[in-house]
Amino acid sequence: TKRKSPKPQARGNNTICALFSKLRAFFNWCNEQEITSNRPFDKYNGIAEKYGKPYYISLEERNQIADYNLSKYPHLEVQRDIFIFQCLIGCRVSDLLKMTKDNVIDGAIDYIPHKTKNESPDPVSVPLNDRAKVLVKKYEGVDKRGKLFPFISAQKYNDSIKDIFLHCGITRVITILNPTTGEEEKRPINEVASSHLARRT
Repeated sequence: TKRKSPKPQARGNNTICALFSKLRAFFNWCNEQEITSNRPFDKYNGIAEKYGKPYYISLEERNQIADYNLSKYPHLEVQRDIFIFQCLIGCRVSDLLKMTKDNVIDGAIDYIPHKTKNESPDPVSVPLNDRAKVLVKKYEGVDKRGKLFPFISAQKYNDSIKDIFLHCGITRVITILNPTTGEEEKRPINEVASSHLARRT
């Protein structure tokens, strides 16, 4: 059977900027290696990335999510705990996925952020408050790979966060910039919530 090609999707301004940046880096590398003399980006000035005002949850909303009884949905309860822990230490999900008990040193989380390790390889130390310490203890030894928490895929984590917000009643409407159209729109926060919202919180 032939594999069907995915239907082309509209891409936002920032996605195009990121793709062009990677393509330009590739051509620069090809030039340096003398693989090609083609320099298609020499006269390309680029387009500026556009971001809307960051949205986040309040501490009251965070506590409402943390304390909500999700015992009927045990799979969501685990992902909720991970989300709350991420809110408490403010790291990227890519860093959180790699953390093990070895990252917990003297009551703090110590790690080198992956995204900036080549530019600034300084370790970050984030003190753990009582709620964070309880979560670390709760999942101690649960993950067979030694991770701090039993993770699912990043995409399923984001999907779970949306479901968690809906169950917990965090559905207030916010103003966002549509990443594809670049236009302002109103959306319930549960529909756009993701792991990066924990970083902002």
